[in-house]
Amino acid sequence: MKLRILTIAFVLLAIVYLCDDLAVRYRIPRSREPMGTVTIQRYDAISEKNNKTEFDFESPITVTCVHSLFPHMGYQPCWYLSRHSEQRINY
Repeated sequence: MKLRILTIAFVLLAIVYLCDDLAVRYRIPRSREPMGTVTIQRYDAISEKNNKTEFDFESPITVTCVHSLFPHMGYQPCWYLSRHSEQRINY
């Protein structure tokens, strides 16, 4: 019973991913571009010897993203990047 439920869930997830990929590649709906851009603010978090952290902010960068539910073609979804517009890099 559990194996059947897991199989059905996996097949449904695969179908959703495939439909999402086809919508991106063939621009469904046609009025919407499949790619977009999001401005990201990156900053470096540098640990110091006295258990403090120094923050160095970099200039904002524009990142290409894809309008979809899942990552496709090596790009992250725009909905995810717009919600995570600050990226911390730990050193």
